[in-house]
Amino acid sequence: MKTVQKTNKTLAQRISISLPAKLATALDDMVDSRGFQNRSQAIAEMIEESLIQHKQEDNSAIMAGTITLIYDTGKTGLLQQLAQIQRQYVQECISSQHVLLEGQYIMEVVLAQGPVQNLRELTNQMLACKGVSSGGLTLTNKLIPQVHAR
Repeated sequence: MKTVQKTNKTLAQRISISLPAKLATALDDMVDSRGFQNRSQAIAEMIEESLIQHKQEDNSAIMAGTITLIYDTGKTGLLQQLAQIQRQYVQECISSQHVLLEGQYIMEVVLAQGPVQNLRELTNQMLACKGVSSGGLTLTNKLIPQVHAR
């Protein structure tokens, strides 16, 4: 593999891959439709996403992410229950944002960072609360500086 210097001072390695014609055509279509500058940019994004998914398999890996919840504020005790769960995971919960939706519904986005296992447990506990209608965890391997250092 050749190492080449990029203009932004980060190193990149040049690799060569062979693809079936059908796959190469589909890649070119995706590059055009998503506005990538070139195939390399598209392939690098796909590899990055795959690596993030792979890292999530390691329960002890430190990752950052968001927990998104949609819930009904009319459920008695729900807000207190969600706050209590977040307090149990105070080291992982960085901040939260509440957005008022139609009716009695709220969208809450919790910014979190910590071991993958803890983030999954936190998410699952909140999703299990009566009155939470939907939600999920989205993770990245990019960390918030000075919080759960590697």
